[in-house]
Amino acid sequence: MAIVRRASVVWSGDIKSGKGEISTESGALNGYPYGFAARFEGARGSNPEELLGAAHASCLTMAIAGELAKGGFTAERMETKAKVTLDKNGEGWAIKASHLTLEAAIPGIDAATFQQIAQTAKANCPLSKVIKADISLDATLK
Repeated sequence: MAIVRRASVVWSGDIKSGKGEISTESGALNGYPYGFAARFEGARGSNPEELLGAAHASCLTMAIAGELAKGGFTAERMETKAKVTLDKNGEGWAIKASHLTLEAAIPGIDAATFQQIAQTAKANCPLSKVIKADISLDATLK
């Protein structure tokens, strides 16, 4: 059974002065602005890299919750931060890395089991499988 999720963008103008809007099927984003200045100059608005980071962090965290459940564990709290690196690549740009930092409070789990679960989830999270960049994970059990 395939699950299909939808998102859309509208863009007007050239690459530098043009403006875009991002919308998601869920309504979490509805006409949210993005553009060159937000992506490359730190202006207000979103960009593909932060959206990928949010998607990757949320995917990984859910994958860890699933792996924890298989071992009989439940997280009290997990917080995952993503840092997506966009670098110049010849004439264009490429996403070179997605670094995830996870802090987790999980009652009853030992550090070795936690690390094994975190690495299994990193490898099997659907977004990790599709990203062609170096993916690193620092996982800390509190």
